[in-house]
Amino acid sequence: MLTKKQKNLLLFINKKLRSSGVSPSYEEMKESLNLKSKSGIHRLISALEERGFIKRLAHKARALEVIKLPETASANDIYNSFSPSVIKGGLDDETVSSDGPEVPVLGKIAAGTPVEAIQNEVSRIPLPSNLEKNGDYFGLKVQGDSMIEAGIHEGDTVIIKRTDTADNGKIVVALIDEHEAMLKRIRKKGKVVALESANKNYETKIFGPDRVKVQGVLVSLYRNF
Repeated sequence: MLTKKQKNLLLFINKKLRSSGVSPSYEEMKESLNLKSKSGIHRLISALEERGFIKRLAHKARALEVIKLPETASANDIYNSFSPSVIKGGLDDETVSSDGPEVPVLGKIAAGTPVEAIQNEVSRIPLPSNLEKNGDYFGLKVQGDSMIEAGIHEGDTVIIKRTDTADNGKIVVALIDEHEAMLKRIRKKGKVVALESANKNYETKIFGPDRVKVQGVLVSLYRNF
């Protein structure tokens, strides 16, 4: 059983590692827990190591590896997940106004296994009010359940902002070998690109950098209720 501070520190370390691939500094850990000195962080890390939650990596300064997370951790804790801006009522709700900017829906995207590359426009949906009107967006209908623990369900329509770059940990539309598209969390390390699911039943897919092209980053979604 972890204390609240031990759990919070463990989740912070996990979040930092998943987003950047680098362990947080002691200063960052101190600030995240609002502690006055780094000595408290040293004690917390020692306690987590003794309980088998983390491991210090030899020959690397302040390098940590998360071995396991507490059973009480939520999916959001584990995956540092995208918190979708859900438009209630979805695309079939007559109360959703069609006035103003619209987003083209370009077919289906797999949140599981790859599908054929993004198709041509099949419909249009209203641009959510929380997004910049001058942005370049497109929508895709989600197939599969590999991103369900990031709050993305089969049947949702994800809204993607076009870009060919993405920070580690972002959920993106990735084009594989110029003909297969998938919705995954991206991580780049050295000469490999990892495309992660947010579902423990799916394996992470590893590719060379020349095989993966980012098509856009997830910014919002529509869901029918």
